[in-house]
Amino acid sequence: MSLEDPTRTPFMSRQEKLKSTLHELQVPFHRAAIGEEEARAVNEVLRSGWLTMGPKTFEFEKEFAKYVGAQHAIAVSTGTAALHLSLEAAGVQAGDEVLLPTTTFTATAEAVTYVGARPVLVDIDPVTMNMDPEDAARRITLKTKAIIPVHLGGQTCDMDEIHALAQVHHLRVIEDAAHAFPSEYKGKRVGQISEFTCFSFYATKTLTTGEGGMITTDNPEAADRMRLMRLHGIERDAWKRYRGDGSWFYEVLEAGFKYNLTDLQSAIGLVQLAKCDALKQARERIARRYSEELVIPTIHRDRITSWHLYILRLRLDRLNKDRDAFIDALHRCGVACSVHFIPLHLQPYYRRAYGYQPGDFPHAEKEYLSCLSLPIYPDMTETESDYVISAVLNTAEECGIVRAVAARVNPSA
Repeated sequence: MSLEDPTRTPFMSRQEKLKSTLHELQVPFHRAAIGEEEARAVNEVLRSGWLTMGPKTFEFEKEFAKYVGAQHAIAVSTGTAALHLSLEAAGVQAGDEVLLPTTTFTATAEAVTYVGARPVLVDIDPVTMNMDPEDAARRITLKTKAIIPVHLGGQTCDMDEIHALAQVHHLRVIEDAAHAFPSEYKGKRVGQISEFTCFSFYATKTLTTGEGGMITTDNPEAADRMRLMRLHGIERDAWKRYRGDGSWFYEVLEAGFKYNLTDLQSAIGLVQLAKCDALKQARERIARRYSEELVIPTIHRDRITSWHLYILRLRLDRLNKDRDAFIDALHRCGVACSVHFIPLHLQPYYRRAYGYQPGDFPHAEKEYLSCLSLPIYPDMTETESDYVISAVLNTAEECGIVRAVAARVNPSA
């Protein structure tokens, strides 16, 4: 359905009705789906007297592993910590190279630098905005030890191609699934596909603990290593030493990190996990509503997205404003948006440290200049989603041609 389809008159009447409310409604980019259940769970932990990592964290790990279908789940303080521990457990070290897409948040590459390795950036597929396996293959050297596919917005990468590439070149696969809970690829939930999968529970994510993360793996040795390293390299049961049945004695086996998740956060995580399917369904409803009025994206039949993001891409050749001006216009209407992401090769640090320059990754740059992310969160009301649609269409009209707007989240070539 195009934006000029005359069958869209039912919405156009709603649009006319909403015009009178423009500049009155404020739609934030995100609103956390936190309720009384989470508050009660936190109060229960507070009353228990045990606040840091303990029984609730281990319960959260067990239930999370069961949900995604993995043998082990290791709870950590952030998604960045999850990436760092995975790289360390995979044996990536100084002098190695790790492939990752330039279109990602800096945490993906920054974690690579923590182990002294070099982040080698890769261009994206212009349709999905995920890592382009063909470009990744061209950038493999004898120093390449791992590859980090990033599931942008919740749409899974082409994991068959990435695993085939990894197998040929003996690379460890570490999925950055910060956006991909709960997403699926060919009938498998993200978290059971690769040797390492790293999730984020930051405030804006589809499952939140405020801050936090999780690593899933079926590798028992790697799981033991990450459990050791997340708490100062102290033996596994060190957390018990302040309990009545614990021991004061401990041994430091490695120079580890302070990456553990607390029981306060895990209590929230358990509640969020129990309702994650309902939260995902709410996001799907909003995505369908957007797609009905903006454009119907072609969805990969073999995968399911978490709809962490709804990325809108503009036909800049048909607009009299650029992407930034389009966002400013939406903000003036009270609709908050964001951009995911500024490609890393355009950032000062990666240009200075590794010599990347504008023009190095043409697909990533082109899509960056035309994309913006619309608000999408579980408790978004129908009035709010209609208002966002109306603001987008009105802004497109003001910028020239309505057909300039094209939403292509979770598309297929």
